[in-house]
Amino acid sequence: MTNAAMPTPARAFEMLLSGNRRFASGTPQHPNQDAARRAQTAPGQRPFAVLFGCSDSRLAAEIIFDRGLGDLFVVRTSGHVVGWEVLGSIEYGVGVLGCPLVVVLGHDTCWTVAAAQTGVDEGTITETGYVREVIERVMPSVLAARAAGLSSDRDVIAEHVRHTVDLLLERSPVLAAHLAAGRTAIVGMTYLLQGGTTHLVTARGLPADAAAAPSP
Repeated sequence: MTNAAMPTPARAFEMLLSGNRRFASGTPQHPNQDAARRAQTAPGQRPFAVLFGCSDSRLAAEIIFDRGLGDLFVVRTSGHVVGWEVLGSIEYGVGVLGCPLVVVLGHDTCWTVAAAQTGVDEGTITETGYVREVIERVMPSVLAARAAGLSSDRDVIAEHVRHTVDLLLERSPVLAAHLAAGRTAIVGMTYLLQGGTTHLVTARGLPADAAAAPSP
């Protein structure tokens, strides 16, 4: 992407989906991972998507989306919890680097979300320090899921992804402005660890046909 025009939000989303299909099917191409790409991107970066996901070691963005150097601007925290560092990083990706797509990526069997569910259901959190604070910041998503009658792991994870998308747009006027102007889309997705597939939860700023693209 260094010398090419940025893709549209819909095209950027399709590039991610295509890469995940390759990864999930066991036919990755490992693009942009050679010495030539390293030299090409050394002077500057033009990633086509911001990926905000959980820090889980099994959620390595460039691997599961079969991308390479300079393709993704990656921000990760436990349970994709939002703080000012996250907001600033995403605003940099959108406002400075011009990324046409922001992805919030959750996953099944997320320990942080499971701990937040325990905190809500049993009224207690055994963890201490900053781990406790991270868990507490996921609990509003669990409360919203419970209020909607959702209890399965997959449904709660999806609700947390939706809540995170809403939170980003609520707290970042830069992201909200780029979305309103059609320069950037934001999608929420979940990832299944066993199958390696991603699944769309929510989409803002994508054409209906792009948002309806089938999962791998």
